[in-house]
Amino acid sequence: MGAGGRMSNPVNGEKKPDPKPLQRVPYQKPPFTVGEVKKVIPPHCFNRSVIRSFSYVVYDLTIASIFYYLANNYIPLFPSLLAYVAWPVYWMCQGCILTGVWVIAHECGHHAFSDYQWLDDTVGLTLHSFLLVPYFSWKYSHRRHHSNTGSIEHDEVFVPKLKSGIASFATYLNNPLGRILTLLVTLTLGWPLYLTFNVSGRYYDRFACHFDPNSPIYSKRERAQIFISDAGILTMFYLLFRLAMAKGLTWVLTMYAGPLLVVNGFLVLITFLQHTHSSLPHYDSTEWDWLRGALATIDRDYGILNKVFHNITDTHVTHHLFSTMPHYHAMEATKAIKPILGDYYQFDGTSIFKAMYRETKECIYVDKDEEVKEGVYWYRNKI
Repeated sequence: MGAGGRMSNPVNGEKKPDPKPLQRVPYQKPPFTVGEVKKVIPPHCFNRSVIRSFSYVVYDLTIASIFYYLANNYIPLFPSLLAYVAWPVYWMCQGCILTGVWVIAHECGHHAFSDYQWLDDTVGLTLHSFLLVPYFSWKYSHRRHHSNTGSIEHDEVFVPKLKSGIASFATYLNNPLGRILTLLVTLTLGWPLYLTFNVSGRYYDRFACHFDPNSPIYSKRERAQIFISDAGILTMFYLLFRLAMAKGLTWVLTMYAGPLLVVNGFLVLITFLQHTHSSLPHYDSTEWDWLRGALATIDRDYGILNKVFHNITDTHVTHHLFSTMPHYHAMEATKAIKPILGDYYQFDGTSIFKAMYRETKECIYVDKDEEVKEGVYWYRNKI
């Protein structure tokens, strides 16, 4: 499937033409309101079921336990050469399943898991802490991302740079080898760098860190819960330390750290590709409004991983419009809203490997377009 799902059939054995690229999302104010969009969605899509939500937690953790059992009990018995192949396979499989767990915890942060805030926070804190994510810290910064999506001044993550903000060394990375290096660093170190140093985050006039209760990211009433997030992370580090003492550091690295690296890579990649595309507009304060910002995102196709990731990948537009909707209703809701959204809805079916390289190449900075209003910015692909 090509970009946007558009493709042509080959005729008489001729080479299939390249897929037609997606057209730019309209930047004008939509002819519909969010209330009108909500009305076309079946009402049951907004219902949250504790039993159904927990069923996904149980399912994911059961699969993760099976992968753990197989890896822990059988890979050490393999010949060395085969084990070197088996471990990365385990890391990838386990990492994909745990990314699904991460998505459920993320859903708890949106109050989409149940009708009970205390239950959502309890489940979210437990699952995210297990994956070394500061639950409340990220919950609040991510909420601000949803409140300011598409704003070049106030969005929280993967904020596009203006041309004047491009670092001088970027020119040396604007080549195939440099792009691959950029992707490797982004997918391996991007998540901890964002949490610790706000790398790729919005500008703050002082040091911003997700682990610091006094960080400018948070309001005064949120600071106490940042301590709770930190306590969750410290508890997990203590458990990992005890495991390393009992079973060895190598065991912890192979059984836990390997899959976690995959989880971190996927969550960065998913976020990057949902908000980075040459067809998506960005706005400054003179043009930005919440609805246009929420529509400045794109659904992607990860194949079978769409289901493994609970469809956060291919229903992200719906998620930005109605973030308290449970993931198990998002596909039905997406089908319902496509007709009313029209050209404001974007889906790119490009291979994820191709897309991640293409967006790294083409989406370097944003700039104004002479043909459109002041205050509307688009990605450029030349430095």
